[in-house]
Amino acid sequence: MSGGAAAPGGTASGRGAAAEALALLERRGQTVAVAESLTGGLVAAELTAVDGASRSFRGSVTAYATDLKHRLLGVDAALLAERGAVDPEVARQMARGVRRALGADWGVATTGVAGPTPQDGQPVGTVHVAVAGPSGRMAGAAHRFEGDRAGIRAHSVRAAVKLLLSELIATAGAQDTEQYGGI
Repeated sequence: MSGGAAAPGGTASGRGAAAEALALLERRGQTVAVAESLTGGLVAAELTAVDGASRSFRGSVTAYATDLKHRLLGVDAALLAERGAVDPEVARQMARGVRRALGADWGVATTGVAGPTPQDGQPVGTVHVAVAGPSGRMAGAAHRFEGDRAGIRAHSVRAAVKLLLSELIATAGAQDTEQYGGI
């Protein structure tokens, strides 16, 4: 598994990446919503710790239990039964589902195993993050983090925020072209 996409220049991390992502969203007049499993609301907390987050942050769903991923976020029940909740496609469906459920332009999702024991046949530290954006844009990253439960969750938060920021930066040119007629 890879470490996922890093922010350009590798400089944005933690609250800096959250502030930068929210600033980009605000400039575009866009919003974000979060679906979380193993992070239990920590991604939402990271984003809402930024002053002015309410201008772009719609809300979050902490779907810790597998059945809630299906009932609240629309994750395919057959997929959950076949592969379990710790799966890249589950993360993608969670991101799309929270985007739809909360009426946001962007959806961010985390699912994985923080420990102390394996889950769904996946070892501790296995984490999947995904971002769903406008026009069907989708990105995901698989990670294998080392450390204790708190450390794995903290790494997962950073990975999710960095992936969101990376996608916002990657779409900046297209967004400017759409908004300003190609300037």
